[in-house]
Amino acid sequence: MYARSPLESIRLFHDELTTLRRDLHAHPELGFEEVRTSGIVAAGLQALGIEVHRGIGKTGVVGVIRGKRCDSGRMIGLRADMDALPMGEANDFAYRSTKPGLMHGCGHDGHTAILLGTARYLAQTRNFDGTAVLIFQPAEEGLGGAKAMLDDGLFDTFPCDAVYALHNWPGLPAGTIGVNPGPMMAAADRFEIVIQGRGGHGAHPYQTIDPVTVAGHLITALQTVVSRNVNPLDSAVLSIGSVQAGHPGAMSVIPGEARMVGTVRTFRKSVQEMVEQRMRELATSIAGAFGATAQLKYERIYPATLNTPQHAMLVADIATEMIGKENVVRDLTPSMGSEDFSFMLQARPGAYFRLGQGGAESGCVLHNPHFDFNDAVIPLGSAMFAALAERGMPLAE
Repeated sequence: MYARSPLESIRLFHDELTTLRRDLHAHPELGFEEVRTSGIVAAGLQALGIEVHRGIGKTGVVGVIRGKRCDSGRMIGLRADMDALPMGEANDFAYRSTKPGLMHGCGHDGHTAILLGTARYLAQTRNFDGTAVLIFQPAEEGLGGAKAMLDDGLFDTFPCDAVYALHNWPGLPAGTIGVNPGPMMAAADRFEIVIQGRGGHGAHPYQTIDPVTVAGHLITALQTVVSRNVNPLDSAVLSIGSVQAGHPGAMSVIPGEARMVGTVRTFRKSVQEMVEQRMRELATSIAGAFGATAQLKYERIYPATLNTPQHAMLVADIATEMIGKENVVRDLTPSMGSEDFSFMLQARPGAYFRLGQGGAESGCVLHNPHFDFNDAVIPLGSAMFAALAERGMPLAE
């Protein structure tokens, strides 16, 4: 049907994809609750004559498109996340969230529309030798939807040779692509330290073992892990996001317990392990020096998102051909944020890349109540996915 390039072809139905994206924006759903969204996705795929599989990772949807030929036996996975965030929206446009306390503050509505655009193009052209697997993933925002899909046998049922994902990026100009041949996103770990002392009267601190004092010393000491233990050529972040002890209405009570919660971000496993070890040593020794005890609970939530160099290079090469080298960043600076597509990249080679959408200069950044996905970049995102399928599974001349 289409004699044009993927980008030119998808632009023909850009308006329809924009309408779809805005409908998804108006009806956000949290992770593993994407019932309406997954229903729209499944219905859209079925209308295109695409084989649909539902319930993989609870609310996940997978569409299967076979090329003009399947002699190669190759299979390429293309992933989009569908979930929204538990935050209120401050926008006032017509398609703002209809659900108080929920919004698409990270652009997953745009990612879903993009992959549906790819589905429409590939279903009507099928200019590849193999099978395209369109993965609509639930629960990226902290709930591990990618792992849930893997645990449900995603790559057992659909043994992809490579898998790709994109994410909109306000820090890049609209219409640009950014990628890195190695780290793209950091591992995200959660820690909790519980300090046990001996409570008592605030007027008689000598009768207590004050866990608040221990917490203060430990907070300072933990900041030296990155500054004094991590090689400056490596990257790591250790942030304490919550400290809790006592009751604000009890000024004269020294509590018996204090706890702190935070996150660690790293790219390399050796750095991750060293940071955890140093935290455990500091917590134990500093608490012990004051006569208290401290227990560290350290959870590895998401691994680092690490691209396979050859697949990242393919992304960059396709983007260069599509939009020109001046609009492609091949050595994009990694982010200390995290992404559960990392689980898929642990299971299969592939690449995660950024779709520039602009807006950062005006404060339209991810997880901001004024955020909105830039509909102008939908065709480029869809075309990148389509070209990755076509180039990864080329038809013989």
